[in-house]
Amino acid sequence: MNKAPDTTAITSPMVDTDSILSFAIALGLGLLIGLQRERTGDRLGGIRTFPLIALFGALTAELSLNTGMSWLMLTGLLAMTVLILLGNVERLRGHDDYSGVTTEVSALLVFLLGAFLVLGDKTVAVAVGGTIAVLLHFKPGMHAFAEKLSEKDLRSIMQFAVLSLIILPILPNRTFGPYDVLNPFSIWLLVVLIVGISLGGYAAYKLVGAKAGTLLSGLIGGLISSTATTVTYARLARTQQKAVGLAALVILIASTSMFIRMFVEVSVVAPRILGALLPPLITLFALSLLVCALAFWRIQQRESAMPEPSNPAELKPALIFGALYALVILAIAAAKEHYGHRGIYIVALISGFTDVDAITLSTASLAGSGNLATNTAWRAMVIASLANLAFKAGAAGFLGGLPLLRQVLTLFAIPFFGGIALLWLWP
Repeated sequence: MNKAPDTTAITSPMVDTDSILSFAIALGLGLLIGLQRERTGDRLGGIRTFPLIALFGALTAELSLNTGMSWLMLTGLLAMTVLILLGNVERLRGHDDYSGVTTEVSALLVFLLGAFLVLGDKTVAVAVGGTIAVLLHFKPGMHAFAEKLSEKDLRSIMQFAVLSLIILPILPNRTFGPYDVLNPFSIWLLVVLIVGISLGGYAAYKLVGAKAGTLLSGLIGGLISSTATTVTYARLARTQQKAVGLAALVILIASTSMFIRMFVEVSVVAPRILGALLPPLITLFALSLLVCALAFWRIQQRESAMPEPSNPAELKPALIFGALYALVILAIAAAKEHYGHRGIYIVALISGFTDVDAITLSTASLAGSGNLATNTAWRAMVIASLANLAFKAGAAGFLGGLPLLRQVLTLFAIPFFGGIALLWLWP
């Protein structure tokens, strides 16, 4: 009698798809970085060497993981360091001109990147690898930007780092004071935001030129905080009279960008009633866009470039604005306390002086849930927007002087009276 074969003794090997994926990504990132290094003509390594380094790192990590011998990783890193030193013997002996250590550092990073693909998160590794390639590729532009920075510019950047990375994280993120609405973290975050917008606009100026940098900072600044952008450029107009026209234009662009942010907020909070809420807001947005286009055409004809900002990180105006912001928060809380739901327009008027986001989100949410008429909701948003324009005009005049105030009032006239007409005539 024939004995049936024992199929239980036959095992099929399992394919380690995770390891294959790690090695494949390591190869791809090595090729990407190696391609960039090949273009520089560095003799240490290029399109062949860097993929091998990445695979070496991944293989070392795989072996250390499978065998439990963690010292293999340290040995691999040490071996890479020795290889890099041997590849630079001539340079170390002084027989070759010194050209920096970018390729050497890149080689070590690629080795560690290959290891991290095995031991860590692949998404993070891909992001880091892509960042390395981009940094290497944009070396000329980054060097040119750094050369344009003065010692004062570097001090401003370091000052911003202290404000945002050291002071801000240690502040308590909870409310204090009357009505329990003063949050030190939120208030200081606004101060950091003002300085950050100033530095961001200055960086755009350095990278893409005076006029493009100014318009870009106005657009981005408006999406973040149009009021903060107003404070920043009002300061600039005070110190540089030639910049008044372009500063007024940036303030208008930032105020127009505010509507884009409102559209996004309404779309997220109350998507079902967009048809009822957005038409009057879009009408006001279109009026502002028209004024932006006309003002840009006029400025383009009369002024060729934005004067270089003198100090991108003055703190005194930012701190004053932070204190004013805290006072308005208290005023909003008081209005809510005394008038409740019936005082929605009063709250919109008060809150609009510093920000339109709070009233936009709250009224859109109430209208979306059926607890507030859509007609009341969009009117509250328009009132807040007009109050915000009035506040920014006042801030521009106070911080930037009478010439800036005249220009801002001229540019704001059509959107402001257009908003009043909407409140009065819209059915």
